[in-house]
Amino acid sequence: MKKKTSSAPPALRHPNAIGVKEGLGYMFGDIGNLLVLTFISTFLKVFYTDSLFSGFMSDEASRERVMNDITVLFLVTRLWDAINDPLWGLIVDARRPKPEGKFRPYIKVVAIPLVLSCILCFMNLHKIIDSYIVLLIFAYISYTAFGMLYTGMNIPYGSLASVITDDPKGRTLLSTFRSIGGGVGGAPVQLVGQLIIYKKTLNAAGEKISAFDGERAFMLAVVFSVLSAAAYFFCYKSTRERVLSPVQEKKKIDIKLTYGSLFKSIPFLTVMISGILISGLLQYGSFNQYLFKNYFGESNLSILNTICTYAPMAALILFMPKLVEKFGKKELCVFGLVIASAASIVNAVFLPGKGVYFTMQALTGFGYSFMSITNWAIVMDVIDYQELKTGVKNESAIYAVYTFARKLGQTIADSGGMQLLKFTGYSDKVKNEVSTAKGSVGHNIYRICTIVPAVVYTLILILTAVYPLSKKKLAPMNEELMKRRGERMQAADDAAAAES
Repeated sequence: MKKKTSSAPPALRHPNAIGVKEGLGYMFGDIGNLLVLTFISTFLKVFYTDSLFSGFMSDEASRERVMNDITVLFLVTRLWDAINDPLWGLIVDARRPKPEGKFRPYIKVVAIPLVLSCILCFMNLHKIIDSYIVLLIFAYISYTAFGMLYTGMNIPYGSLASVITDDPKGRTLLSTFRSIGGGVGGAPVQLVGQLIIYKKTLNAAGEKISAFDGERAFMLAVVFSVLSAAAYFFCYKSTRERVLSPVQEKKKIDIKLTYGSLFKSIPFLTVMISGILISGLLQYGSFNQYLFKNYFGESNLSILNTICTYAPMAALILFMPKLVEKFGKKELCVFGLVIASAASIVNAVFLPGKGVYFTMQALTGFGYSFMSITNWAIVMDVIDYQELKTGVKNESAIYAVYTFARKLGQTIADSGGMQLLKFTGYSDKVKNEVSTAKGSVGHNIYRICTIVPAVVYTLILILTAVYPLSKKKLAPMNEELMKRRGERMQAADDAAAAES
């Protein structure tokens, strides 16, 4: 008997399909991002309080002044940095593409100035300058420069994914590899940083504690900045822009159409507000530096906390494309956020011991991994949704508003967190003390480091449940976009033929 053969036609390969090789190339861009951003986010606050401005908090009045000035510094620099995002987005969108593409050239040009600004942030000028005002001005200049340059890198890099491919599977692949890049860039900074930057010493009470060392912080800033620059150049060399639109070449940016339509879009609004909360929560996590050294008395516990965050992501990351294909991005995020929210509430409400605390942190890391891995693919879905509604492809402008939202969250986290830290009673006198008694500085730090995440994870869960672009709705949207893009390209080809 003859073996029956299927009459179904073979699945067509998407014209802009990509493979693992290009996913790896794109991944290195986020490795570069996270090497410097994680270092700044994790250690700059402690560098300011325990190194650069150490010695200016000798009494209650001076402590109040320094803590308030650092709060204002983060508020002003972050707000200015956030305002830059939409401006950068409009500039990038309005410029004509170069032969190597529209977004890739920025990666090459901005890389070196960006990493130099990171190094400047950790220069301890207090050793040669004893003027508080001069040191504060230096902190403003160096941190503002880093923020502006990071924006100049991150917006083109984030927008690049939308023009590497418009294949839904390729988009998930890029988002997955970007998440891997975030882990590869972020985890070593926290793991190695804790081991090198903190040194064992005795405090005034004769207790063995971990103290922050500013010189070691500067040394590591140099090392990670060099590695970051190398990663950026590898990303530039390993990626290619494929999704081109004839409209891009001569378009004039309509600010009202671009940004006005965004704030009428439920998908964008839910993703934007979630971005504020997600980014704020990640930035707020840097205050755990104080939690581990002043409550648990072991700064190296940050290493365990990093493992709790990244190990679940590493375990899930290989399965995520298949899971997304089967269940959908939104659906997986809701599932994970239920777990993250519940685990963080346990830590906030029950004030558990070290073992239970880190078990809940691991569950939180597992639950959040679903959103972390798919987040950038979700942003690309929103960009596509806006193109479908407006007929205009403004990926950089839209991505810029989203990064503005994320930086707004970071601003709130940094400034609000510094105020909360001030209310715990933290000062130069107690920076090396360990305390767990109710009402103590250490106990107060524990409370602010657990209650805020519990509330924020719950809010993100609600917003994700409201987000309308489910798996069922994305399939027809992608089909319609492919049809429209094909029609536009055909019209452009016909026009070019007629002119010739």
